[in-house]
Order: sequence, then structure tokens, then C-alpha cells
Amino acid sequence: MVGRRELLIGLAAAGCGGRAAARPARPPADLTGTWTNAWYTKLQRPKALKGLAVTPAEAAAFEQPRRAHAGELLDPEHDVVGQAESEFPDNGPGLARIDGQIRSSWIVDPANGRIPWKPGVKKRSRFSLGDDERPVDNPEDRDEDERCISVEGGAAPLLNSHDANVSVFVQAPGWLAILGEKHHETRIVRIAASAAEAAAADPRAAGIREPVGESVGWWDGATLVVQNSGLPPGLSKLNDDLWLSGSARVTERFTRNGPGEILYAFEVSDPELFTQTWRGEMVFRRAEGRLFEYACHEGNYGLPDILTAARRAEGAKTGAAGR
Repeated sequence: MVGRRELLIGLAAAGCGGRAAARPARPPADLTGTWTNAWYTKLQRPKALKGLAVTPAEAAAFEQPRRAHAGELLDPEHDVVGQAESEFPDNGPGLARIDGQIRSSWIVDPANGRIPWKPGVKKRSRFSLGDDERPVDNPEDRDEDERCISVEGGAAPLLNSHDANVSVFVQAPGWLAILGEKHHETRIVRIAASAAEAAAADPRAAGIREPVGESVGWWDGATLVVQNSGLPPGLSKLNDDLWLSGSARVTERFTRNGPGEILYAFEVSDPELFTQTWRGEMVFRRAEGRLFEYACHEGNYGLPDILTAARRAEGAKTGAAGR
């Protein structure tokens, strides 16, 4: 696991280029810390809740049946082996509170709290297929999370899930590193002196090339604005509800509201997939503990077994056809 000390040393060295440098101006805010976005609130609005802001009574009715299993409803009819019941989800204390409102979804625009997919896009995506329908010809056909590459908390926008909500932010002069809990993805953000400099910057010129795209930011008052682009061609899965194409651009805004909270706003534009640019708001709070190792073994064991089983099934089908 990468520690905060190692990240700070690496970022400081990158910022100075190994040479003595003038002391940079003090940034308007320091985002450094271990944060969590664990809440019952998720990206899209559930059918049980109608508006963006819900009443305390509506929140209580939604939260109460989920508290028995840390924010989730068990589904024994479909989860026949009891996987969900045997796991320990981390969904925080309840629905998120932002600006005094109890929020039903992170998406604030469109007003229905849902991703504005273009007609037919989801149906054509391999991510929307059932487990028995997804391609098994190559490892690249499989989901990024199945290959231990990228999931919630890695690429922008930063999303929460039942098992990966903790992020470590390490800020150094001219840089911000965001270390995600799952698979230990570290996103490196170069902080430019101004919006104009950021717009003209090519993060790849600094030798930075990430599977989650390139990120460059600037300070707008006390808010750090981060522009993200350059996802790999094709589709990159961020979670079960969201994936983005190589044409996507995500703008993030990090505002430190106090010692224990960061307001996180984001805007997603992807003309290949969505009918409009859409926006979300989230709140990070201080995590109670440290970030510990999340050991992903799907890529070590699950993926080889999936591909092996597919090859055997193909062989059996070919043998049957030849008889």
C-alpha cells in the first residue's frame, strides 16, 4: 500500500524536477486527508424517492429497513448463495446531507436524478448484458473491475459503493494525488497557476499517462477545479450504472467547507453517450480510520477461470458439431 509519506515525497520531487525551486504561493485550501463518501445516497435516484431533497419522514422510511444490513436490502430470492449477507458493506450513516437538504441522489441535473443516456446506448453496451451474455473471447472484453483495473473512487467522477468509499487526498505544491481504496488507484492532478494555463496544458507532456485519463486543475478562489479527459478509446466502466467513452470530459470542483467536510461537485459531458451534460453534488467527510489494503484477486483467479471455462465450452460445442 502506498503511504502518505511516499506520495508526498514523490509529488514534491515531481514538482521540483530534482532542482531547487522558488517557494510557490500558498494554496487557498488544503485538501489533504483521509476522506469517505460512504452514504446510502448513490449516483442515481432510487424509485422509492421522488425528489432531489426528501423530508425527514421520507428519509426515515427509506433508511429504516436498510439499517439491518448497513444500508442495503438483502435479496435472498436472487442471491441464492447468500453472498450479500456474508459481506460487510460500508454505506455510511444514512442518506447524505448537503446544504441542509437530505439528498436522494448525487445527480442534481437532470431533475429526475437519472443518467440521460441516448436511446439504445445501454442496450448496445457489453456492460448492460447479463453475466452469461458478456463476451469471453479476450480479457479486454471483461469489465475493468473484474480485471482489478478501475472501479468506484478511481476515475472522475468519484463515486461511492458498498465496498470502496475511502480516498486519501495528498496535496503538495502544484500537485494533488487522489488514492482510491479499491485496487489502490492513484490519480495525479497537476495544478496549474490559472484556468488559462490549465486549458493550454497537455498533462501527457509531463510524462503522465493514466488508465483513468489525464487531470489538470486550477484554483478558483477557495475551490480546486479539475478538468479530466483522455480516457482510453472505447468504454471505461466506472460502476455498474456508469461508463464513459474516450470522448468524455469531467469537470470536478473540490471546496473545503470546514475541518471535516469537502463539497464535491462534478459535471459530465460525453456526446457519444448522453443527450445532455449532467451534473452532480456529493459530500466527503473525514474517515474515522486509516486506508487499509484492498486485495483484489478477481484478476488473479476469477478471470483465468472465466476464460478457461469459455474455451472448454467452445471446445465441447465444436466437438458436438463435428459428430
